[in-house]
Amino acid sequence: MGNDHVKLELRCISSLAKVFADEELTERAYRQASALANETASFQVAYRSNRLLKGMRVSAESDIDAEITLRSVGLVPSEMPVYADHDEHVLRTSPGLYPDPLLEPSAAEGWTALPGQWRSVWVTVEPGEAPAPGRFGIRIRFETANGEHLGEERFELDLLPMSLPEQQLIHTEWFHTDCLATYYRVDVFSEAHWSLIESYARTAAKHGINMLLTPLFTPPLDTQVGGERPTVQLVDVHRIGDGAYRFGFDRLSRWVELCRRQGIAYFEFSHLFTQWGAQHAPKIMAVVEDGTTKRIFGWETDAGGEEYRAFIGQFLPELTGWIKANGLERCSYFHISDEPSIDHLDSYASASGMVEELLQGFPVIDALSDYAFYEKGLVKNPIPASDHIEPFLAHGVEPLWTYYCCGQYKQVANRFFSMPSARNRILGIQLYKFNLTGFLQWGYNFWYSQHSRSEIDPYRVTDAVHAFPSGDAFLVYPGDGKPVESIRLEVLREALQDLRALRLLEERYGRDFVLSGLEEGLDRPISFSCYPRDAEWLLAKREWVNAKLQEQGQG
Repeated sequence: MGNDHVKLELRCISSLAKVFADEELTERAYRQASALANETASFQVAYRSNRLLKGMRVSAESDIDAEITLRSVGLVPSEMPVYADHDEHVLRTSPGLYPDPLLEPSAAEGWTALPGQWRSVWVTVEPGEAPAPGRFGIRIRFETANGEHLGEERFELDLLPMSLPEQQLIHTEWFHTDCLATYYRVDVFSEAHWSLIESYARTAAKHGINMLLTPLFTPPLDTQVGGERPTVQLVDVHRIGDGAYRFGFDRLSRWVELCRRQGIAYFEFSHLFTQWGAQHAPKIMAVVEDGTTKRIFGWETDAGGEEYRAFIGQFLPELTGWIKANGLERCSYFHISDEPSIDHLDSYASASGMVEELLQGFPVIDALSDYAFYEKGLVKNPIPASDHIEPFLAHGVEPLWTYYCCGQYKQVANRFFSMPSARNRILGIQLYKFNLTGFLQWGYNFWYSQHSRSEIDPYRVTDAVHAFPSGDAFLVYPGDGKPVESIRLEVLREALQDLRALRLLEERYGRDFVLSGLEEGLDRPISFSCYPRDAEWLLAKREWVNAKLQEQGQG
């Protein structure tokens, strides 16, 4: 097929653009950026053809010492993109196809341009071990299946002679190991399951997720009352009679070794009590006296009852002894219960009191938003939601984390499909300004319906079956033995790179200089609910950071 009648429009655009197939592309061209020597840079090339083009070839050419990856921004359905009372800072509210998964093109099928539809190529540039600084051109070429030239776009990347410092932020996106076993149809903790766990942990660590939810027992998270999730329990429990127990940590040891091998630095041990109130025990399986394995605790267990108290009283000293024997004291974190409300103050207090003496010296972190929990001394390391953090900031709480989930959809940062990517990336600047210790989000790969009632196909169901706005429950999709990344995951990595660059700038100029520069020209100071909304401000501010680093480096 000749290309005489083919017209292929091309435009370089930033990583903060979202290209919808059914609307006109209004993004300005973006053809130049800078990056530090160890920083991953991303941009897109949007394309639209006047006719169907199948088997198209897209390639990258450059003399930069870097791995350049080209992926297709795929479209997935969203039936529920927003809540009814959403704010105005969204791209669209209608159900339909939204850009999100980053798909590797098939070698056999190539790339496709559909007539009249804008699509985009996601370009990722990962510098080598010791790249030479300088300005490098990157050409993205488009050809027909027969090798006929269709067009090209050129991007210039200034690689600076300095590196981002190590990430200080502790960052967890809850890792659901049961979802891996369910989707891939493998037995829990079989060799195939371990291989998947390692692959998904590798991608997490590569994107700045340096803490992993570690299932001592099946995490009691997003589970229907009276229901249960597939058993993913790293600790072996043997009940040996008269209320006595023996514990084994072989699988936990393997988990830690795997995580450390992939760059995971911190471990958050799964919650010791059920979600939303700490009123019951998590599901715990044990080998009992007759040699069979059965559930010994669960929804039927009173969290404050003598039986569970006796179990916790034996288990936690054994676990903390194992932690100390393996040199994990400084990287181990514990949970009581997720998202208790003020109505659960008494039950949370009871659970907290039960483990307080047993966990002396270990940080306990919990997502909770009522300041009363901290004020009463029930949690020393609170994680308030980003829209409830102000009282904690006002009282100078340290260390302080924050989190967001489906409930944080008004004004504050988040990463739903319907939201502009700038609303995802601004988080890095906010975490820097308020000098937060950690960030938590619950959905790295939650591929079940709400309350884990049924499994889903995340390529078809992106809202946990009409439960949460699309984009809340997972950041990665299942691929062939490895995760398929999303534009939201890549933009989140950019936010964390911004945070590290700001810390480097602070090392060189001081914190006051950085904060003044960030807010220069703004009507109001940056907060979690008040911040510049547009991508151009973010991109320009990051270039300001890099320019100042370059100036200091040359000074």
